[in-house]
Amino acid sequence: MTKTRCTDQVILDLWHPLAALSEVAAGVVVDTVLLEERLSFAIDGEGNAAVWRDRTDLPEGSPVDIATVAGKLPLKLAYGYIWTSLGNPPADLFPIPEFDEADRRKLNAATFGVNVSAPRAIENFLDMGHFPYVHTDILGAEPHTEVKEYDVEISVDRDEILATRCRFFQPMASTTSDGGADVDYIYRVPHPYCSVLYKSSPMDENRLDVIAVFLQPIDQEHVRAHMLLCVLDEDNEDKVIKRFQQTIFGQDKPILENQFPKRLPLDPRAETPIRADKSAIAYRRWLSQKGVTYGVIPAAT
Repeated sequence: MTKTRCTDQVILDLWHPLAALSEVAAGVVVDTVLLEERLSFAIDGEGNAAVWRDRTDLPEGSPVDIATVAGKLPLKLAYGYIWTSLGNPPADLFPIPEFDEADRRKLNAATFGVNVSAPRAIENFLDMGHFPYVHTDILGAEPHTEVKEYDVEISVDRDEILATRCRFFQPMASTTSDGGADVDYIYRVPHPYCSVLYKSSPMDENRLDVIAVFLQPIDQEHVRAHMLLCVLDEDNEDKVIKRFQQTIFGQDKPILENQFPKRLPLDPRAETPIRADKSAIAYRRWLSQKGVTYGVIPAAT
């Protein structure tokens, strides 16, 4: 099937993540794909970076002086990742103020390739109902299957979706948990292809751990999912903290890849929602209001 490059200006004008800075070797070209466009990027030893459209004279792995590269694309370094845009992005990326707190562990848990659309992946990230069945004895367990009533709003001022008063029993909520507990959740969707989760921290009852998924759309039905951890954990090694989140995402991946259709239907009649799906309903409505067409099946007009 012939692929059609993205013509959705809403998506083209967004910032999109390409890679975790900590995992990019300095001074060499790295190739990737964003919205069906072949791109290259590089960082130097001083923390500077550049992104450009793929060129035959700069193959992947070749040394590069980024100061000499012509035709650079917009660039932002934020939350430990390199971001770019194929359009006219806003000056700022959505805020995650917790990232600036010095005592937090800030890690890319992993970057996963997933055969699904970005909106489908975000919708799965918002879904608490699957915890007992997909993440059994970690994020959920029978008979604790009820998704209790919670609140969802589409904020016009902040241009994001916010779900609050979310609460779910979890046998092992994080690497610092020492037993099952009711865990408080807050979900933010400040970007059509990114979501930020806040959850109770076993280390400090007055603060929240932060887990974010930043999706890089390869095309309409494939993504690279970059998983940011910004957590309070003084005890565990990086590899232990990462492995916990990798286990969770590894359980989600086959569920995501078996979704049909792979693109997210925006017509409210396309799939039957239940009360627990309030966040997903709001997300679909928000995408429709924005006029997003890439990675979705637009509602009939």
